[in-house]
Amino acid sequence: MMASTSMDETMSETESATEALPAAEFDATPWPVPSRPAPRPPRISRPLGPRMWTAALAGALLFAAGGLALLYLDDTTFQNTANQVNSQNNALRAQNKSLSTQLATTQTNLTATLGELATVKAELEHPTLTIWNVPQVLKDSGWYLAGGIPDTFTYHLKATSNGPMTVNIMTLKQWGKAVECVDNGVANTNYCMQHSGTEITWPDVRSVDYDFHKAEGCASYLTVFTTSGSNVTVTPNVSVSYNPAPTSTGDCA
Repeated sequence: MMASTSMDETMSETESATEALPAAEFDATPWPVPSRPAPRPPRISRPLGPRMWTAALAGALLFAAGGLALLYLDDTTFQNTANQVNSQNNALRAQNKSLSTQLATTQTNLTATLGELATVKAELEHPTLTIWNVPQVLKDSGWYLAGGIPDTFTYHLKATSNGPMTVNIMTLKQWGKAVECVDNGVANTNYCMQHSGTEITWPDVRSVDYDFHKAEGCASYLTVFTTSGSNVTVTPNVSVSYNPAPTSTGDCA
């Protein structure tokens, strides 16, 4: 057991420690709170006076007028643009019409030129030459005019006369027999040339116009003019066109 003296000492120390602690203090200062502004009194709308209505109406009118002006300007610009486009379209149509006319004229000229070129080409490939055109006189039935028909040519026989003439296209063999007929005194020249054999005969005519093709591949023909009258002038206009046949023709075939 602990002695009483020790307990007293312990109690005395505890009391002394308790008396030595200072008493607790509390801070009662309030926290700062921000001040709030006083509420504003509500606005009470007042009716606009006559001047304010007039100003508002004038402003509205000005705004509307400005919009109309802008619309007018836009419409005017659009109309000007449309007019310019129409003018350009009209100009293009006129130009197109002019070009179409020029094209039609050019095509017509081109067709005519091609036709002329074809004619010139044909003439170059088949040239035509006059070979007998001097007028000559048959004094009577014992006279004759004779001309050879060239090979490789188309023979264009044309002639007129102021009296009866007989035109004969003959081969060389037929011509030989006709000459024998005359030399043997069988008949006059006019008769013998018609009755010794001929390819074609035109008796007692005043004009003849015939294209002969059998000489295009044969050199065996001639033309003989005679008359049954007197002092008959024969005016020939004989020509030939170069047109060689690929094979022998007529009396040579």
